[in-house]
Amino acid sequence: MPPSRSAANPSPKVAVIGAGNVGATCAQRILERGLADVALVDLVEGLAAGKALDLAEAAPLERHDGSIVGSTAYDVVEGARVVVVTAGLARKPGMSRSDLLEANAKIVQSIIPQVVSRAPSAVLIMVTNPLDAMTYLAWRLSGFPAERVLGMAGVLDAARLRSFVAQRLKASVKEVEALVLGGHGDSMVPLPRQTTVSGVPLPDLLPPPEVEKLIQRTREGGAEVVKLLKTGSAFYAPASSVAEMVRAILKDEKRLLPACVYLKGQYGLKEVFCGAPVRLGAGGVEEIVEIPLAPDEKAALAASADGVRREMQEVDRLIGAAA
Repeated sequence: MPPSRSAANPSPKVAVIGAGNVGATCAQRILERGLADVALVDLVEGLAAGKALDLAEAAPLERHDGSIVGSTAYDVVEGARVVVVTAGLARKPGMSRSDLLEANAKIVQSIIPQVVSRAPSAVLIMVTNPLDAMTYLAWRLSGFPAERVLGMAGVLDAARLRSFVAQRLKASVKEVEALVLGGHGDSMVPLPRQTTVSGVPLPDLLPPPEVEKLIQRTREGGAEVVKLLKTGSAFYAPASSVAEMVRAILKDEKRLLPACVYLKGQYGLKEVFCGAPVRLGAGGVEEIVEIPLAPDEKAALAASADGVRREMQEVDRLIGAAA
């Protein structure tokens, strides 16, 4: 159903910062799923306004009544219930997500204070890479409780694994479920035992070498897209992942989804932003769910978290240098 426009039940607003491929496609997904009105912001003159106009003109054909406005000014963010930050440099072939840290940290540092002053009660969803470090930076800068600052990673990584499993087994993607923990990068921790096809665990369907190939392809999923595109990075699947999270928050679904969140002892990890299964609702992260891990899975998660901590330390250094 499209968002209601009645005065008694106004449509919620989602702000998307960055009108590039990821941001504009996020706006499209949110509008066409009838989740919210959208405010699209980009510093490039005319970019957000032009894409907003294009999306508005598509509304009659997509049969939704959601509204969208695009601007270079942050005033349109006022009152947003969810703010999605996609702005930043995209990866080029051969670049890791970590290579982007310093450049994108400067961009995020310019954005967060603008958002906080206009949407102080919003839930922040970070998409800018390196995802875990930028989520930590947004939390530091915003002063928001950790429950309202999270990163989009696990939903995307799990979707990639689900897609690859479905292709390999010639199964419907609707029958495949998966869970990926850890940092959003080469050290992510896909869990084969938690990856199922119609309830059957993946290791019962494929031999270990085949499973490992799927795991490795998932870890390299973003890089594979970058290599093929040559001049950009993934945006369709990331945008769909954001829309899943936005829906869970706006509709208070209490849905269990993997996300980059601040761990306070869960899985034996403290004071680190890392991917874990969480229950998402109106307040953002309403619960971090701990599942039993095998010793090798727990070790892999700890190693992934160590990599994130190193990036967090680099963020601390950059903040200190800018002070």
